[in-house]
Amino acid sequence: MLPIADVAARLGLTPDLLEPYGHAIAKIRLEALERFPTRRGKLIIVTAITPTTSGEGKTVNTIGLTQGLVKLGHNAVAALREPSLGPVFGMKGGATGGGKASLEPIDRINLHFTGDFHAITSAHNLLAALLDTHLHFGNDLRIDPKEIIWPRCMDMNDRALRRIATGLGGRESGPARETGFVITAASEIMAILALAESRDDLRTRLGRIVVGFSYDGQPVTAADLKAVGPMMLLLNDALLPNLVQTSEGAPAIVHCGAFANIAHGTSSVLAQRLGLHLADYVVNETGFAADLGAEKFFDLVMPMCGHVPSAAAVIVTLKALRAQGGSPDGPVDRGFPNLARHLDNLRRWGVTPVIALNRFPGDTDGNLDLVLKFCRTLGVDAALSEGYAKGGAGMEDLAAKIVAAAGASDAGTIKPLYSNDQPLAEKISIIATNVYGAGRVSFKPAAKSRLEKFESLGYGTLPVCIAKTQYSFTDDPKQMGAPTGWTLNISDVTLSAGAGFVVAIAGAMMLMPGLGKVPQAQKLDVDDQGRPIGMEY
Repeated sequence: MLPIADVAARLGLTPDLLEPYGHAIAKIRLEALERFPTRRGKLIIVTAITPTTSGEGKTVNTIGLTQGLVKLGHNAVAALREPSLGPVFGMKGGATGGGKASLEPIDRINLHFTGDFHAITSAHNLLAALLDTHLHFGNDLRIDPKEIIWPRCMDMNDRALRRIATGLGGRESGPARETGFVITAASEIMAILALAESRDDLRTRLGRIVVGFSYDGQPVTAADLKAVGPMMLLLNDALLPNLVQTSEGAPAIVHCGAFANIAHGTSSVLAQRLGLHLADYVVNETGFAADLGAEKFFDLVMPMCGHVPSAAAVIVTLKALRAQGGSPDGPVDRGFPNLARHLDNLRRWGVTPVIALNRFPGDTDGNLDLVLKFCRTLGVDAALSEGYAKGGAGMEDLAAKIVAAAGASDAGTIKPLYSNDQPLAEKISIIATNVYGAGRVSFKPAAKSRLEKFESLGYGTLPVCIAKTQYSFTDDPKQMGAPTGWTLNISDVTLSAGAGFVVAIAGAMMLMPGLGKVPQAQKLDVDDQGRPIGMEY
């Protein structure tokens, strides 16, 4: 690993703009935006077709594409999310890429890193504690305990905490009530930190958090509980984006970690903005497939921050195509309808997609050529992606095609699918019918009632964030391909007033995942020298 000051120098960052965390990690001070006030770079988003449970390699390809752009002589930086301990110990064992397209130092980034997740968890739970304290000491705000919507959170998969009772044990333990936990990546504070554009913006967003409703039906906010100041203190350092490096020494800004199936699913606005002011290209990963992370970027993040992508790299694997065709051993062409719909969706937003066909050991040339030929029939550029095995050298063809697509891009044609003044239910329906392929949307009575309530309180102009499974266009993870005419079921709706969106929960979506029968945690350890064992490389 290079000294982090050397990595920073590739972006023009001087030591006075860094807060070092040892030899290989640093936070970037926000004064860097004052030192470099002009946007110079193009934004490239990385998305994918509908993934399998093991993922299709978006992080690997984001890192590899960045290295490929550097190989071609461009100044490029990757913008990635911070790993959550939930998937690290649950299914993935790590989220820092792999092979010759990985981030360093792998163990620190995957585990405690710079303490950002700890700060978010602490700020979230501080607000919960202040809320219960207010109830205990008289409830001057007349908060209805049955209308409290602020849970607690922790950064670990734990299904036993989804629904819990607090305040048991008598009067001194506080009022007894039912609540629950969400994983830290699903915390509204995670989304707020990822969307905040400055300390002032962070303060404003934190103050807008709605923790519940009064007996009169009015929202009660974090500002009402006088919780903003202490939360700002906890989040003071976490607001600063983190600088690390790839396995080839290219710069990577890793910041925040909102999930894309239960939140908006991309790195922070500040991480992207720093990259756009410091580099020619910012390669920004969006979570899961284009119906989730990319949709939320175009319809939610982009209108808020003004970061318009110049091109989209779409990760495709033979494994995912077979899965979407209905059989892990079936022909790859049965998955082509899924690929085609994702491409149609990206074009609907106005961005030019480029296919990154992620090559795995065992993939045959015949099947790879079949996919490349299909892409050509759709008029889409495509290239083999071999960053895992070859690093940047295996990504140069893709990088060249991305540069060409970005150079021909017209930012004026790239627009969200709906406008703020459309009703919330209509926004949900537009996404469901245009992006997912649904025929209609069904709202459970409680969800419909909440939408009407939010609109009556003035939240109807907010964008929507649909929380649904990542394994299907539908709300049923077993429905493969590109089905049409089905019904999207909205089971609940929640308000993220601080982040600035309304969350619509489709089907039985869980905001607190659980560990599997054989979690990745059982394979992780350290050796006698303290080096990690079992963590993804």
